[in-house]
Amino acid sequence: MTASPSDAFVFFGATGDLAYKQIFPALQAMIKHGHLDLPIIGVARSDWKVDQLRDRARDSLEKHGGLDADAFEKLAARLQYISGDYQDDATYEQLRRAMGDAVRPLHYLAIPPSMFEPVTQGLAKSGCARDARVIVEKPFGRNLASAQSLNRTLHQSFAEDAIFRIDHYLGKESVENLLYFRFANTFLEPVWHRDYIASVQITMAEQFGVQGRGAFYEEVGAIRDVVQNHMLQVMALLTMEIPMDGGPDAGSDAIRDEKLRVLSAMRPLVPAEVVRGQFHGYRDEAGVPPDSQVETFAALRLHIDNARWTGVPFYIRAGKQLPVTCTEVMIELKPPTHAVFDADDRGQSNYFRFRLSPDVLITVGARTKVPGESMVGTATELIAHHHPGDEMTPYERLLGDALHGDAALFTRGDTVEAAWRVVDPILGNAVPVAGYEPDTWGPPAARQIMAGDDQWHNPAPEEASP
Repeated sequence: MTASPSDAFVFFGATGDLAYKQIFPALQAMIKHGHLDLPIIGVARSDWKVDQLRDRARDSLEKHGGLDADAFEKLAARLQYISGDYQDDATYEQLRRAMGDAVRPLHYLAIPPSMFEPVTQGLAKSGCARDARVIVEKPFGRNLASAQSLNRTLHQSFAEDAIFRIDHYLGKESVENLLYFRFANTFLEPVWHRDYIASVQITMAEQFGVQGRGAFYEEVGAIRDVVQNHMLQVMALLTMEIPMDGGPDAGSDAIRDEKLRVLSAMRPLVPAEVVRGQFHGYRDEAGVPPDSQVETFAALRLHIDNARWTGVPFYIRAGKQLPVTCTEVMIELKPPTHAVFDADDRGQSNYFRFRLSPDVLITVGARTKVPGESMVGTATELIAHHHPGDEMTPYERLLGDALHGDAALFTRGDTVEAAWRVVDPILGNAVPVAGYEPDTWGPPAARQIMAGDDQWHNPAPEEASP
């Protein structure tokens, strides 16, 4: 049965940074594309009037994405504002009146996780949670225990199928393309398993540092910030089984069921297969103590214990102050069983390469013959797909999906817990931090977690146009 669309959009934290940088631009884009025609109600503790919120929205759009006069006029006309304490029943009574005839609201909690409990309880007590959906932002906990606690808090007021845990990374066009490419092409499935794949690497590199957010980064570090969520989710999309959904309306949970299965098959990490690094200069950042042990770089070797992937090493690497900014997946295939033409077996290997950002690039590595009499080959890349980035922002895509009850690109509670189970054993200082120089690929020790003859593939600074 197709889910009914939401008929009001409520966002808590309306005067905050997330609303300013992401939510207002997404709302304007949805209105511009004809995808949003319902009441929009901002809620925050700031003692503002609605005109001040409209001014805030205008300033947001001028700095983030561009102001569209017609779309903004429609956004401003729909916009309402409620000023109130999140722990005061009167705030939710006012919200109930502002919603008018709406009976299926979507509530966006763009607020710190510490406020989730009073807000969800206030929504439930006032009746605003009845037949409603709720969006919550990552982080979904700091470890397995806190993630389980957060899920219990949310479930007190909302059923699991009404909870949309938003990870903007899953809304990227490139990540969706990865899922589509895997399951829309017949030629991949016969080689997409341990008999043909030698190793898988996922690199998320950032050329910049913490950009003045040292105090924030001290609370997360690279593993909590991107590995546990973004990178394990990409890994799940790469390795999950074909979702057998039984029909178009069951697709959301079919995909998430398969992600849960493969995450549950991932072996919990052990310190011997983890390297943590910190770039020299990080401790000079404001808000960072001089003896900080927080990692700005992490390299991991993971294993999936199931019939498809047993024995295949998976390598994940993420860090700041690296030589390039990009996210790339390299899937290396095993060499031919008998090297007919070239003596170098490693030179014979084929691969699939997916660049997920900043551009979207899908290439196939192959060997072709060099012109001449000798049967000598050279490495060649066949470009399967190339385009310069997203046409729709992740927040526009994800808000639209949530309004229509499509949860396929959102993270389910049991999947969040399964991902935390993988990284939980190596959180904190279970692995010492090693220093590394900016503009390098992390500490030298990162090479030591590679199995056998495996080597890191370092993404090139930029791609040539096809």
